[in-house]
Amino acid sequence: MTCVFVQLRCHPGKTYQVADRIFEREIVSEMYSTSGDFDLLIKLYIPEGRDVGQYIHRHILDIEGIQRSLTTMTFRAF
Repeated sequence: MTCVFVQLRCHPGKTYQVADRIFEREIVSEMYSTSGDFDLLIKLYIPEGRDVGQYIHRHILDIEGIQRSLTTMTFRAF
């Protein structure tokens, strides 16, 4: 599995609704509300052999209320 962090900026007033929809899908390992440029930080594991971009697009970015996302890939270096 590939560990990926996704930061989400939500439309004003939609952060809690977006977080609830993500939580309902039961695909995230951890989810946090954050300050700064983004509203939510999500940690998820992409199944082996799956395209990361397509997986995030199909499972996260189709949720109404998301304005922007930033995905950070992780690599096993140590």
